Amino acid sequence: MKKYGIQKSEKEWKEELSPDEYYVLRQKGTERPFTGEYNLHFEQGDYHCKACKSKLFVSDTKFESGCGWPSFDQAIEGAIEYVRDTSHGMIRTETLCANCGSHLGHVFQDGPQDTTGQRFCVNSVSLKFNQ
Repeated sequence: MKKYGIQKSEKEWKEELSPDEYYVLRQKGTERPFTGEYNLHFEQGDYHCKACKSKLFVSDTKFESGCGWPSFDQAIEGAIEYVRDTSHGMIRTETLCANCGSHLGHVFQDGPQDTTGQRFCVNSVSLKFNQ
């Protein structure tokens, strides 16, 4: 198992996170589309990992993709770990917080072609916005 900068037991995570946060961040769950707090949120600021507070994305990289989850075309360099995900009969790239290993969502290659071409599809419950 990979060692992260933040090391906590699942019991500790369960005590610190809400049931929804724990389900998504630690059990690799997904919130329902179009229900997340940050889906249509476009204020200026930074998005941090809800579990460990590490900075993951800046608002300048957020865009409306229509997919129902917050979408970014770029992450903070070194903030994301990429893991091959073959669950649900698909081949995808899962995104984890590089500091604590918490599940954020997935990254796809169907983002804005005038920037990176990437779409980081992230669960709102995985994020904390700071202005």
